[in-house]
Amino acid sequence: MPASPEIEIRQAKPQDAPAVAKVLCESFAEYEALYTRAGFLATTPNANEVLARMREGPVWLACREERVLGTVAAVAKGQSVYMRGMGVVPEARGSGIGPRFLECVEQWAHDHGCFRIFLSTTPFLNAAIRLYEKYGFRRTEEEPHDLFGTPLFTMEKNVHKHLADHDPN
Repeated sequence: MPASPEIEIRQAKPQDAPAVAKVLCESFAEYEALYTRAGFLATTPNANEVLARMREGPVWLACREERVLGTVAAVAKGQSVYMRGMGVVPEARGSGIGPRFLECVEQWAHDHGCFRIFLSTTPFLNAAIRLYEKYGFRRTEEEPHDLFGTPLFTMEKNVHKHLADHDPN
């Protein structure tokens, strides 16, 4: 039995914006009823909105043989990095994409001299919350507490010292 093709993580290019939008829609479709309409639309941006995000910071893709399976984006905010738009299509969950995305964002934060990563998530994305906690993210009281009426909370992780401890230079 042949091994399944390797999953590649790469930075998205402008021509990838429709694929990023499609992956986000597929990744969150099963939760749509738990969002307000406006909250779901903000979570699943269209290709033009994805292009605008690409101008604010990097967007990464997880691909297997040209099929986009997941995405995540980062935006520098002072000495912090805001991680947003992380989604993995249902059939690719459990394949290690989420942890690889977290490592990618953490390395990007470190490379840009940032000290923490923060994100907003909804209380019903249990698997994502467990992943974030496993990788050292902790819940804060920081705003925002809702996304157009959909409940949110913020999680953060101090990263600079952690990576610096492993840096041989």
